Amino acid sequence: MDGEQMASIPYFVHEGEMSRAERANKRLWIAVILLIVCLVGTNLAWTIYESQFQDVLITQDNEDGVNNFIGNDGAIFNGGSD
Repeated sequence: MDGEQMASIPYFVHEGEMSRAERANKRLWIAVILLIVCLVGTNLAWTIYESQFQDVLITQDNEDGVNNFIGNDGAIFNGGSD
């Protein structure tokens, strides 16, 4: 390499570094799998929680096309709100 001398690294140092990197990669994969399981679990929990509520369908009984509205004080007005 253009007059530079490459440093000689003993093989056992290289093996130690590789085993340390393998342990770190294994811990990272465990964390990724754990996070995926947690994500699926929370999504499933929210789906179960939200599915307990019923859908409400409001039909309009009158013919003039005006629905009843609840005002700020709780009174019901036919055709508008306060």
